[in-house]
Amino acid sequence: MDFELIDTQPAFEALMDAVEGAPLVALDTEAASFHRYHDRVYLVQLTIPGRTVVIDPLGLTDLGRLGVLLADPGSEKIFHDADYDLRLFQKEYGFEPRRLFDTRIAAQFTAEPGIGLAALLEKYFDVRPDKRFQRADWSARPLTDGMLEYAAGDTHLLCELRSILRDRLTEMGRLGWAEEEFGLVESTRWEPGEVDPRVTFMKLKGARKLDRRALAILRELYAWREATASALDRATFRVLGNEVLFHLATHPAKSRDDLSRVRGIGPDTVNRRGDELLEAIARGLATPEDELPKFVRGARHAHDPEFESRVSALKLRRNALAEEFALQPGVLCPNAILEGIARLMPTAVEGMTAVTGMRDWQREVFGEALLETLDGTR
Repeated sequence: MDFELIDTQPAFEALMDAVEGAPLVALDTEAASFHRYHDRVYLVQLTIPGRTVVIDPLGLTDLGRLGVLLADPGSEKIFHDADYDLRLFQKEYGFEPRRLFDTRIAAQFTAEPGIGLAALLEKYFDVRPDKRFQRADWSARPLTDGMLEYAAGDTHLLCELRSILRDRLTEMGRLGWAEEEFGLVESTRWEPGEVDPRVTFMKLKGARKLDRRALAILRELYAWREATASALDRATFRVLGNEVLFHLATHPAKSRDDLSRVRGIGPDTVNRRGDELLEAIARGLATPEDELPKFVRGARHAHDPEFESRVSALKLRRNALAEEFALQPGVLCPNAILEGIARLMPTAVEGMTAVTGMRDWQREVFGEALLETLDGTR
């Protein structure tokens, strides 16, 4: 596989001159969330028919023309599972791609048994990506030749794969379905969500099993780990694993010697961070009783047998339709949409436009079938 590394601004500008106006542009990014706390774009892979390049944004001063290319409605941008790539582009650079083709969505709608890129490349091109680099540290420099070749492979055949899947979508009468989904993907934005570590610690698996004092210690340790990982720009589990946090929460260490006997805490951590860990534990132990964290029960939804009966009937009909279309039920119509229909109880297909998340193609293809099922439950 032939590819070029673009790691200087002049080479990047020349590349943008060459790809300007290209009808098909395949793209991918490499981040480093397995290694870094603050995720960002560390590589951009780009392919136009006959040419594949790997762009190193760390060697560039201005990536702005890539954003112009991404926003150009005259070229189709091909991604495989675009969601995270688009979030990173928008978060870091403000780029908002237009006119997308997502080969993962296309594979779903063509009933491919494997929708991952590796499975599709193996099926259609007999190419098997080297799994050694699946968790490579893309923030490291210099990158090895093997890593660069692996990265280039993510887009090298995407234009051809897009053509295969587009032809199949057309043959199956589902191109419009996919194109509606592609249009919705364009609105993907970075949403950080809840970032307060003194709240998010309660989402750790196993936290509900702890008593309130252990929860207080866990809260302090978790907040310490988040702050330390952020300062070091290191993935949190590379600072201290969850199992260590839980062990210290339930068996609070009182000295560096205690810490050194805990599996998962190395000598370097004890020497460099031991006092910080002990201080975090002490803060948890000193938390007043009336300030100890606790889980609040969510509001219970009133039992509604008629609503549940409608949802069950709609699921049965959806499942039958999914089998007919040879699609996964959740791809054809997620449960949340069925629940919205059951709650709204429309009397006509047009009324389904008020159901959150329901697509036009879903209403057109099987809206009448779902409405008929709903009518049978009234």
